[in-house]
Amino acid sequence: MSMCITANGKALELAGELSVTQLLTEVQVEMPEYVSVQLNDEMILRADFDKTLVKEGAVVEFLYFMGGGSLW
Repeated sequence: MSMCITANGKALELAGELSVTQLLTEVQVEMPEYVSVQLNDEMILRADFDKTLVKEGAVVEFLYFMGGGSLW
């Protein structure tokens, strides 16, 4: 049974519920070792990626935190 989610503002249709780890693989996220994941407005700890399920209607954001330099 397929399901629809929104990932980074784009609608996606998936085969069924996935863990966050499986979703990262499914959508081929760049540099998955550096990505932070927000699921339905809640940040997910990396330690919980394997056990957190992404379900029908979920809103997922893949976030990359970049270090900055100096303005001067």
